[in-house]
Amino acid sequence: MKEFFDKYPILKHFLLAIAFLFGLLMITVLWLRFYTNHGEKLMMPDFKNQDIRQAAEIADDESFQIIITDSIFKLGVKGGTVLNQNPKAGAFVKSGRKVYVTISKFTADKIKVSDLPVLYGNDFNQKLTELGYRGFKAKVVGRKYDPGEPNHILEVYYKGDLIISQDVMRSDVSISKGDELEFVISDKGSGEITIPSLECLTLSEVEFLLESSKLIIGDIQQRGTIDDQSSAYILSQEPVYDGINKGANGFQNQCNYCSI
Repeated sequence: MKEFFDKYPILKHFLLAIAFLFGLLMITVLWLRFYTNHGEKLMMPDFKNQDIRQAAEIADDESFQIIITDSIFKLGVKGGTVLNQNPKAGAFVKSGRKVYVTISKFTADKIKVSDLPVLYGNDFNQKLTELGYRGFKAKVVGRKYDPGEPNHILEVYYKGDLIISQDVMRSDVSISKGDELEFVISDKGSGEITIPSLECLTLSEVEFLLESSKLIIGDIQQRGTIDDQSSAYILSQEPVYDGINKGANGFQNQCNYCSI
C-alpha cells in the first residue's frame, strides 16, 4: 500500500483531503445536534393552586427554576399556594427557564381601625360591599332608633368590643383580614310615639292597641273583684293621655282597671 501511494502521491493527498473533509463534516453534525438539543423548547407546566414546595420539585425535574416574587393573603386559600405564574402554563420555553410566581400568605394581613373606611353614619349596604373588597365580613346584630335615614351605621363591634360609634374610635385596634365586624344600624320605626288613650276600653282591647303601637302594659292595679280580666274596663292610666306624652318602643304603659 505504501509503495502504491509512493508511486501515486497525488492520489494519496486526494484521499487525505477527503478524510479531512469527512471528519470536519462529522464534527459539524455533532455540534449542530448538541446545539439544537441545548436550545430545545419545553412546555411550561401549570403550577397554579399547587403548594409551592410541590411546584418547586416539579420545576426542578423539568429543569425549571421557581422564583417567588410576591405573597398576598387570600381568604380561604391555604398559605404557600401558587396563585399566579409567569410564563403561563402551556407556553413553550427553553430548559432552565426561571418561573416567577405569586403565593398566598400563611398569616392574614392586619389593618388598624383607623385605616378602615369611614363607617359611622354611612349606609350599611354601601360599606358592606367596600369591606368585602378589603377582605372583611360584616353582619347586622342590632337596630336602634335614629331620626336620620334608616340602615345607617351607629355602632361597630369587633369580637364583642365596641370599636366605633358616635363617641368611640378605637384607632389602635388591629383587625385580621377575613374576620367579621358586627354592626348596629339605624331604624326609624322604633322611635317615640304618642301615648294612646286607654280609658273606657277593655283590657283585651288595650292589649291589642298597645301591641300595634309597640307599647306594652306595665303594672296593673285591680279595683274590686274581677271575674274576667279580658273584659274588665280601664278606669285610669299612667302616663295620662294628653296628646303630648310619648313613649319609646318597649315603654311600659301602666294602667288600672276594674270589673264591669
